[in-house]
Amino acid sequence: MLSLTENASAIVNEITSQPGLTDTAGLRITSDDSPQPAFEVTAAAQGEPGDQVVEQGGATVYLDPAAAELLDDKILDAAVDASGKVEFALAVQG
Repeated sequence: MLSLTENASAIVNEITSQPGLTDTAGLRITSDDSPQPAFEVTAAAQGEPGDQVVEQGGATVYLDPAAAELLDDKILDAAVDASGKVEFALAVQG
């Protein structure tokens, strides 16, 4: 199952605790089934039916079935660059 670094948990918490979002808000990661899969990351009020839910460090991440399979052995990290843009990175779990 996908795991999150402390930085990723903190940034996901910050993104999903904006005014107007519900307690079930989380980051939703989706993927297509192409040979070189790409991921789309969005803030979501809640998961969709069939999503895998990852809760770690107070952060909630929803993974659609394709993303859940591709990210099963990965670690999600995140950082904020000098311009304030959030950047996500993946690493393989050791």
